[in-house]
Amino acid sequence: MGQGLWRIARNQQLQQQGYSGQGYLTREHGRRIPANNVSNTSHRKQAQGGIDIYHLLKTRKSKEQEGFINLEMLPPELSFTILSYLNATDLCLASCVWQDLANDELLWQGLCKSTWGHCSIYNKNPPLGFSFRKLYMQLDEGSLTFNANPDEGVNYFMSKGILDNSPKEIAKFIFCTRTLNWKKLRIYLDERRDVLDDLVTLHNFRNQFLPNALREFFRHIHAPEERGEYLETLITKFSHRFCACNPDLMRELGLSPDAVYVLCYSLILLSIDLTSPHVKNKMSKREFIRNTRRAAQNISEDFVGHLYDNIYLIGHVAA
Repeated sequence: MGQGLWRIARNQQLQQQGYSGQGYLTREHGRRIPANNVSNTSHRKQAQGGIDIYHLLKTRKSKEQEGFINLEMLPPELSFTILSYLNATDLCLASCVWQDLANDELLWQGLCKSTWGHCSIYNKNPPLGFSFRKLYMQLDEGSLTFNANPDEGVNYFMSKGILDNSPKEIAKFIFCTRTLNWKKLRIYLDERRDVLDDLVTLHNFRNQFLPNALREFFRHIHAPEERGEYLETLITKFSHRFCACNPDLMRELGLSPDAVYVLCYSLILLSIDLTSPHVKNKMSKREFIRNTRRAAQNISEDFVGHLYDNIYLIGHVAA
């Protein structure tokens, strides 16, 4: 009895909303659609809200039938622009579909130079059978070899004609490359001080604030984990390079390379003091000024105070 009354009430509700017992009915602009068109209309309108589901499904189905865009049908400039966003792995996969486009030398040349900014072979006449795709594979293999054994990696680059046997060329390669393991690179530079000298001269610290210049320096040449002769060598080379890049500032502040050396050591110690969780009593600005001026007497208090503020706000110089 209850179920029968529920069906009667439900049928009345459906009739008021545009339904019938035989199918789905709608009204558009006062016109009644016959019930035999239920199968077509049910895809066109959602019962609530009137969203055109039929059009969405039709569009999606047509896109699925079309599949991927054929890059060969596009203008070459547009196709190369799209492929230039791919890395080497994806570009190799794309070459399985669009062989002529994905194997283009300009694309692989861009990949080589964006990853390894400088190689001696870039400035030479390419040998017979040269291709940038093959060069990319050799550069990748050499980088992996370097990260396992730096000396073997450099020898590999030289054996393939990628690098000349010159400290300056090796330094430029290191300066423009970000794929080398920094721990292995630190070991290599500690052994090859001639390469280290040329690497330091590639930095331009003109018009840079001292702590910021020191951060940039240690981003390329990572500081050792412990104090020692190598760290002293790095700070000494940085001090002379910073003074050479800013002669007017050095005269204005009355600083010498020895004074910059003292400031660099003070900044490193201050960085450790302020950032280490093991140091309970942090060094105050007044203490830093007093200690620094005790070591380098010609430095103004305002300049030393700005150094403290930079470390306090930005953080470690050799992180």
